[in-house]
Amino acid sequence: MQLLALQTSVKPSNPCQHRKQMLNGLYAYIQANPESAADYVEAGKPLDNLPTYTKEQVAKHCSKETKIWVTYKNGVYDITDYVESHPGGKKIYLAAGKSIEPFWSLYAVHKNSEIFAILETYRIGNFKPDEEDSKKPRDVNDPYANDPKRHPALIPSSMKPFNAEPPVEILTEKFVTPKEIFFVRNHLPVPEVNVETYRLDVTTENSKRTVSLSVKDLKKFPKHDVTSVVQCAGNRRSEMKEIKTVKGLNWGNAAIGNGIWSGVRLVDVLKHAGIDFTNTGYKHIQFEGLDSDPTGAAYGASIPIDLFKVIQQDVILAYEMNGEELTADHGYPLRVIIPGVVGARQVKWLKKIILSSEESTSHWQRRDYKGFNSSVDWHNVDFDSAESIQQFPVQSVISNPSQGSHINEDDEEIEIQGYAWSGGGRGIIRVDVSIDGGKTWQTASLQTAKQSLYRTYAWTLWSATVEIPKDHSGTLNLVCKATDISYNTQPDSVQGIWNLRGVLSNAWHRVLVHVNKEEA
Repeated sequence: MQLLALQTSVKPSNPCQHRKQMLNGLYAYIQANPESAADYVEAGKPLDNLPTYTKEQVAKHCSKETKIWVTYKNGVYDITDYVESHPGGKKIYLAAGKSIEPFWSLYAVHKNSEIFAILETYRIGNFKPDEEDSKKPRDVNDPYANDPKRHPALIPSSMKPFNAEPPVEILTEKFVTPKEIFFVRNHLPVPEVNVETYRLDVTTENSKRTVSLSVKDLKKFPKHDVTSVVQCAGNRRSEMKEIKTVKGLNWGNAAIGNGIWSGVRLVDVLKHAGIDFTNTGYKHIQFEGLDSDPTGAAYGASIPIDLFKVIQQDVILAYEMNGEELTADHGYPLRVIIPGVVGARQVKWLKKIILSSEESTSHWQRRDYKGFNSSVDWHNVDFDSAESIQQFPVQSVISNPSQGSHINEDDEEIEIQGYAWSGGGRGIIRVDVSIDGGKTWQTASLQTAKQSLYRTYAWTLWSATVEIPKDHSGTLNLVCKATDISYNTQPDSVQGIWNLRGVLSNAWHRVLVHVNKEEA
């Protein structure tokens, strides 16, 4: 007999006492019967004599004031009394008012009988899935109707096209960013691709010969992996918007991710196609995607041949991300990965490669993703006068603690964590951290991919434990700055690097942490 279902099906007169008794009983059973515990704990099973709640009703309970509810399978749980003791801290709030399942998929530690037992003690009802979404017919007039479902942790900056980043607090929990929470940057609707009919065309300008390759063809080439960052040119744009209005998505600090990309080297494909990229007539490699606007114009980008010559062994046509097939949002079935280069050039849903005497004529190459000085505005900007962004400058961000966090007055030290990266394969050699606005500094510990300092494409995660002065009160002004192997370091303020597109935002990152006074 499933004792859990029997105990939970009876509505208790004293819920708190019942929960305590139930939890003790569950722990006792699990300890005595570890092998059968998984069968015993049926978390999320529909239960009799409990009220049923809809998705809309659960969504209203997302704060301490309204109570914090989550769902798991067919169960609804009020975890308000648990959040303060959650080992992961405030990250549990990410699931408030939503299903907890997508978040547990990121943290496998939750998928065990003991956790299920704890969860069931907070059971308050059954969950009625929203059937409307599945029954709702697809809008044939909506070009975004075929877009894939996304992880609920992603914070959208626009819905159509979909662009989103994860909370920065969870971004650096793993060295390799899970694909579920890897930031999404789409310029146009996500194309539907039939992998059986898909072909990649490889050609040169003014050539009558085109080599077409299927994914199966590409998988016959030697497979290579590269651990590399993809970062949007607009990462941290929101900080520039605080200075003066800029044009672009309001990205926070997490429009960046570190992935393991697997596929075929572009140089091998070019050789197979009989293309000599060292030919002096070729100056650029253009890439076109399958995503297109209503006029049929596809997203496109390019990199200079001279840049490709330097990094040719590391540029790949990727069909896998983190050991699995690419997802739709990240370019299925094929995208180009150009390590050390800004994300805008790493075209997704790749359909065509062209060796050319000129850079891509795409709007996003010629009229976007370029930097200007802070005196240039939309009345005097000349895009033709500026070079297209390729390699990103040195960057670092504090991921924990988050902006506006609180610590106690009697805390003796503070743990600070974050990421750092520099474009062009330039490895990070130092990250400095301050808690007094940059008056004094401490060097952080670094976690790297152990790549060559001159071919470092992965990010560096860093951490520091900083002692808090005993007489301190009020607010701590946390700051971080990184230095790469070329001894490039970050500018100290946003004012000097502000530009009308809000790109290349890499000033010292600052986070304010409040110190709570102990009550007498």
